[in-house]
Amino acid sequence: MRDTRPAARYHPYGDEGLSREVLAGLSADPKTIAPKFFYDDRGAWLFEQICEQPEYYLTRAELEILERHAGDIAALAGPRCAVVEYGSGAGVKIRLLLDALDRPVSYTPVDISRRQLGEVAAALGREYPGIATHPVCADYTRRFDLPRLPAHDRKIAFFPGSTIGNFHPVHAVSFLQHVRHAVGRRGALVLGVDRRKDTGILDAAYNDAVGVTAEFNLNVLEHLNHVLDADFDPGCFRHVAFFNEQASRVEMHLESLARQTVQVAGESIRLAYRERIWTESSYKYDLDGLEALAAGAGFEVAQLFTDRGERFWVAVLVPAV
Repeated sequence: MRDTRPAARYHPYGDEGLSREVLAGLSADPKTIAPKFFYDDRGAWLFEQICEQPEYYLTRAELEILERHAGDIAALAGPRCAVVEYGSGAGVKIRLLLDALDRPVSYTPVDISRRQLGEVAAALGREYPGIATHPVCADYTRRFDLPRLPAHDRKIAFFPGSTIGNFHPVHAVSFLQHVRHAVGRRGALVLGVDRRKDTGILDAAYNDAVGVTAEFNLNVLEHLNHVLDADFDPGCFRHVAFFNEQASRVEMHLESLARQTVQVAGESIRLAYRERIWTESSYKYDLDGLEALAAGAGFEVAQLFTDRGERFWVAVLVPAV
């Protein structure tokens, strides 16, 4: 199951900033590549395939919650709100929310994958002609400008999936502080959160039997080959993923299968045999951890919705008084 479409040459903040960030990560100890670099066109497509794997419970659990509780979430949001979605992806979950909301006035999808963003914004514009759609192609982990939204409309941020878990806790707090500023004192955040659970379930979710997650992880090297003229050979790496119980996170790595030197943006990066490049963390939260995270960013947990298997939360966060 290999998509043959070429990777997008998308530079969210320019070649120089891109190369500087990637080289800083590859020069660190341990070496890292930020997970946002997964999402070229092919990476976005592969992630959609991951969501269909039987081991990957997260998407199904969140969809179950939204299908059962979108009306409850809409009631908390109130009428005529302006919706901002961080990481809009394929736009599946937002439809459940837009269908339930009372006369939403606008929808602003924010995503790093330009092609997918354009396709989703166009489709939603046709399906919801009464809702003004303002797509923003941006790296939402950095500061960016939202389009001007009417000051009197309540702003509802939507951050589905378990992407908040990809941030180390201090960075998660910083990101949520930016969201808190964006929605204002009357706003709210609808947040997807993966719950801490049995290690076997977590390990299986990030090591699916047919290897889509491995292909997704390795594709980050192909993406860097395209945008930075790097010469990574994905065949010289293997996908490694496991649950770090002490840190309460799943870690994904790319392990070097040989001693090698790779050229990246004109710089030489040396890797030892079995040295790993850390590509993603996915933190799993219990209630105490979630409440502490929210409080650190100036939010409080107003409501929690979970699936029947109690594997996932959709949390409604509101600014703390």
